[in-house]
Amino acid sequence: MQQKSTLASRKKAYFFPLVMVTTLFFMWGLAISMLDVLNKHFQDVLAVSKGQSGLVQFAVYGAYFLMALPAGYFMRRFGYQRGILLGLSLYALGAFLFYPAAEVATFGFFLTALFVIGCGLAIIETAANPYVTVLGNSNGAVFRLNLAQSFNGLGVVLGPLIGGLVLFTAGSADEGLTSVQQPYLIIGCVVLALFVVFSLVKLPEITATEETAVEQSAGASKKLFQHEHFVYGLVAQFFYIGAQAGVWGFFINYVVDEVPGMTNKTGAFYLTAAMALYTAGRFLGTALLRYVSPTKLLAVYALIAALSMVIVMLNLGLISIYALMLSCFCMSIMFPTIFALGLKGLGKETKQAGSYMIMSIVGGALIPPIMGLLADAAMTSMAFVLPCFSFMVVFWYARWGHKFSAG
Repeated sequence: MQQKSTLASRKKAYFFPLVMVTTLFFMWGLAISMLDVLNKHFQDVLAVSKGQSGLVQFAVYGAYFLMALPAGYFMRRFGYQRGILLGLSLYALGAFLFYPAAEVATFGFFLTALFVIGCGLAIIETAANPYVTVLGNSNGAVFRLNLAQSFNGLGVVLGPLIGGLVLFTAGSADEGLTSVQQPYLIIGCVVLALFVVFSLVKLPEITATEETAVEQSAGASKKLFQHEHFVYGLVAQFFYIGAQAGVWGFFINYVVDEVPGMTNKTGAFYLTAAMALYTAGRFLGTALLRYVSPTKLLAVYALIAALSMVIVMLNLGLISIYALMLSCFCMSIMFPTIFALGLKGLGKETKQAGSYMIMSIVGGALIPPIMGLLADAAMTSMAFVLPCFSFMVVFWYARWGHKFSAG
């Protein structure tokens, strides 16, 4: 009876922090989806190649790789809340740097601003993702993370919509660069407002003792990399994020290059619809997780996404665009499900494991530039062989990789 009372009080205490942290998922969804518009925008305005435009993703996702471990150390020393505040401050700074970058009109300056944003996002994700997994019973970790990530999907929809309505309506190259200033100034102000709110609200700190209590496991004392399901989770997350960044980053390119009569603005609106499907998939997937095993759902989605890439490579016009959109729907549950499966049963190692899992996002820095080079050398459609392979890696993890454990 006392145990039930303790669980009920803990659930009540965790509800408001969960709501607060969920707002962060929305904001970094917006930041990530803006990259996919900038990718094509810089090709047109700054005359960079597809391979060079892949550096947009490289700057942000590369920051994840560099900042994840320092962020994890920072939070072990100062706690989740201070980590969130540090991440928000860097996010806002990077957004404000877009104003002088547009004035200077150099690709390198924009990449610097994006790198700063990426550092902020890496710190926020390193804090928020594992924080959500331990804000309650371990059996509900996958559900909670998918629910929080559903609001990430809402932010993701806005990026290409802003691109279609603002960035792709500019006439001259100068106007094209200037058009990025106002959206990023607004984003910077919103992030600053969030910084103020989070600095005034007291979030409960999850201690190492509580994390261990949440995740009781016979193997919790093992060295982190002896947990094979965690190691394979890193691999699966690397390829998933690479596939996501590549599909989204070259979505508009594919629509414009492979379907006659399509424009940048039309491509951006198709991408907006794809992101809407992605968001719908998040909410639907979260609901399905009440009834379907996370691993089974992940396997089905990954297999459908891989088959969608085959249709994309066949260049079937609108059918291939719809297949590309379907893959976005299937990607909806992949990140949070892989993340939660990889961290399951790690106990006091959860914070450190979360840092490594965020580091695996570097896949988004490496795969898009390679896709850009393939697109430059052959056709845009052929570049999607890399996401196809990546989704098969995720399928393997869902079917077999998550089961492995040392001892």
